[in-house]
Amino acid sequence: MPQLLGEYDCKIDAKGRLRLPAALLKQLQAFGSSDYVINRGMTSYLTLFPKTIWEHESAKVKALNGYIEKNQAFKRYFYRGATPLEPDSADRILLPKSLIEYAGIKKSVIIQGMDDRVEIWDKEAYLNDINQEPADFRKLAEETWTSVLTPSPNPYNNPPPGHVLP
Repeated sequence: MPQLLGEYDCKIDAKGRLRLPAALLKQLQAFGSSDYVINRGMTSYLTLFPKTIWEHESAKVKALNGYIEKNQAFKRYFYRGATPLEPDSADRILLPKSLIEYAGIKKSVIIQGMDDRVEIWDKEAYLNDINQEPADFRKLAEETWTSVLTPSPNPYNNPPPGHVLP
């Protein structure tokens, strides 16, 4: 099962391009494509998905009943800002200006591998976030792990119906 790990301190150039670190690119290659989709994260960060993972996540969102108001709102938010990306010959990706603004990215970013996706944070926001650790990590772990009944299915090994892996 491919997994993305690591924390990388990077810079964005004046044109909004971000060079992906070589170690991260090597991990991303395990997903079978150099195509990605970038979108808003759950809070003020960006999420970079390998295209195979995006397709799996998107299939789950498409399956939601759009006639239910909360589902429609979620779908709208989930797809808002989603942008396909392909690195240039220098392994840079061009971040859309609207997403840079959403995440409050200035120049320095932290890129963090998060299992099957990558989070891209403004460095200052990331440092503020990680400095707000829970008072009792053991309790958080207990609450989180006891709610897990079975391991999460690996979306790479369980693609949406009709999808052919590379």
